[in-house]
Amino acid sequence: MPRRRPLTTDVNCRHNLVIRIFGGQGHCPPGLLGTMRTSTARSALFGPYSLDLRSGELRKFGTKIKMGEQSFNIICLLLDAQGKMVTREELRSKLWASDTFVDFEHGLNSAVQRLRDCLSDSAEKPSWIETVPRRGYRFVGQVEWQDGNGAAPVRANETESPQTLEASSHGPQAAGRTKHRWVLVPVILILAVFCLAVGYRVRTQSANRQTAVMIRSLAVLPLENLSGDPSQDYFADGLTDEMITMLAKNHSLRVVSRTSSMQYKGAKRPLPEIARQLGVDGILEGSVERMGNRVHMTVQLIFAPTDAHVWAETYDRELKEAFLIPEELSETVAKEVKAATSGTAKKRYVSPDAHDAYLRGRYFWFEGNDTRSQEYFEKAIQVQPDYAAAWAGLADSYGLRGVDDEAPAKDVTSQGEAAARKAVTFDDSLPAAHHSLAAWYFFYAWDPARAEAESRRAIELDPNIAEQHHLYSYILLAMNRKDEALQEQKRATDLDPFVRSWGLGHAYLQLRQFDAAISELRMRADAMPTEPTIRLSLSAAYWYKGMWNDSERELEKALQLFGHSEDATAARRAFERGGEKGVEEWGVEDALARARKCYVSPFEIAHRYAFLGDRANTLKFLEQSYRERCPWLILLQTEPVFDFVHSDPRYQALIRKIGLPLD
Repeated sequence: MPRRRPLTTDVNCRHNLVIRIFGGQGHCPPGLLGTMRTSTARSALFGPYSLDLRSGELRKFGTKIKMGEQSFNIICLLLDAQGKMVTREELRSKLWASDTFVDFEHGLNSAVQRLRDCLSDSAEKPSWIETVPRRGYRFVGQVEWQDGNGAAPVRANETESPQTLEASSHGPQAAGRTKHRWVLVPVILILAVFCLAVGYRVRTQSANRQTAVMIRSLAVLPLENLSGDPSQDYFADGLTDEMITMLAKNHSLRVVSRTSSMQYKGAKRPLPEIARQLGVDGILEGSVERMGNRVHMTVQLIFAPTDAHVWAETYDRELKEAFLIPEELSETVAKEVKAATSGTAKKRYVSPDAHDAYLRGRYFWFEGNDTRSQEYFEKAIQVQPDYAAAWAGLADSYGLRGVDDEAPAKDVTSQGEAAARKAVTFDDSLPAAHHSLAAWYFFYAWDPARAEAESRRAIELDPNIAEQHHLYSYILLAMNRKDEALQEQKRATDLDPFVRSWGLGHAYLQLRQFDAAISELRMRADAMPTEPTIRLSLSAAYWYKGMWNDSERELEKALQLFGHSEDATAARRAFERGGEKGVEEWGVEDALARARKCYVSPFEIAHRYAFLGDRANTLKFLEQSYRERCPWLILLQTEPVFDFVHSDPRYQALIRKIGLPLD
């Protein structure tokens, strides 16, 4: 159950275009950068930084700092303004073509932030770039312009360029001789700028299209909530989740999972760095603002290796049409990167109120709050009874309560089945619906064959959801198809190494490959030292190898990370008093004590007795688990801790009653 290089708009190429039109040294064109301080200036020096205007290279104390094209263009404009403010509208007209960027607000904010990152600057205490609220930006540092020979002919606070000073020294006679020539200058300049602008736009759009084609993998960063209201985070996160789901349907485009992308929520890191960490070459970032019955969303696609802007769009919709935005965006991105799509599914009407409740339900689901998620899924269904996604969410909420041992199976199985079947009935093309039904067949009906059919159908509809492969791995294990099960779990881990970071290590445990489990889980623990389930699985792996001290150490770490400090202390004392057997005795006592206060699955108690090696009580509670239809009993044969009772007739009879093949 779900819990949960590059072709670039090269700066040198653009300067070569200027040379061909204007002649000269290849300085930035007037239409883009205004008139730079001198005709021979090639570098701007400020503080420890040197900016080469020809190559577009920024260096700090001589060390090159990677800077994207947008950042270079912005700093050139700010430098050329000589300390005066450059308005946001000026930046818009000079940096973004009107037919490719409808609303540039988020794009400009992101580009300026990336420039500040390059300059180790901050908006709060600017050393170089000052924000004029709601109006624009200005460069506030002292600048020297250096020519090609290393001289610094002009400082930023001088108002006359050398050409102007030279012209004024020739006198009236020279002016009279050349007066007629100046009549043509405006016309020539206008034509030149027009040709340059057209050529630049054509070339930029062509380069953007070619760059987009190189994007074969993509990460969707969490949409920024611009409402100013943290309670609206669910809406931004929900749309992000739906965007990822829709984009993942593009068959030739690898899309990073929600769990991986959500790690960067609110992170202020350079996009190329994030892309390297996620192993992608494209980043989709944006923002969303909900204003009454209107939704305003801006997104842009970045080619990460060069930090180059590829495409951007703004969506202004009525709230009742917000659910269509992810699908529309997915189709547009697929066209930009020329990815093969899965075809257009039939659009289904979704009530705005139902969609809002559903997004809240998913938000609480990913937060681990099953009660609240169930409440909102039910609300969505009340508003729109044929909302398949909400029915699938409700089925998962019921199902997880039993799987997580929060309630007896009898309290949730009928509701979970009804919700899953409703989901499939209302939308047979919804992967989540088939996944929910597969989970019910497996954990509650103990019917691996039907579970496999539904699981395969879910994967067929969307092969890029890690949780579907994880469930399918369990189903294959129960059917004793071990090699296939391992491959499915590897696929799940490849798709999303974060959602179940312990998954592959646990699969090795179930296959009795303990050394492989230890190696895998150690690697995951180093990468994610605060994930408790990794530590718990590693403790079990050490236990199976007879490495008692290591097992105890990892058990204590797991309990601490789960927030059970008192239990960690009790386990340590038990180990000091009676070794590993002392810890297992403490584990049994703890489970029985909790069972007197609240529901504890008999399967968990059987598990504790099995670690202790108590055959009689292990079988007793396994038989009670059968009577209570405990969900995890379907995986009984995959648990190494029960191997010591496999030869017992009572165990073998139990396996036959469950309907599993004997090992």
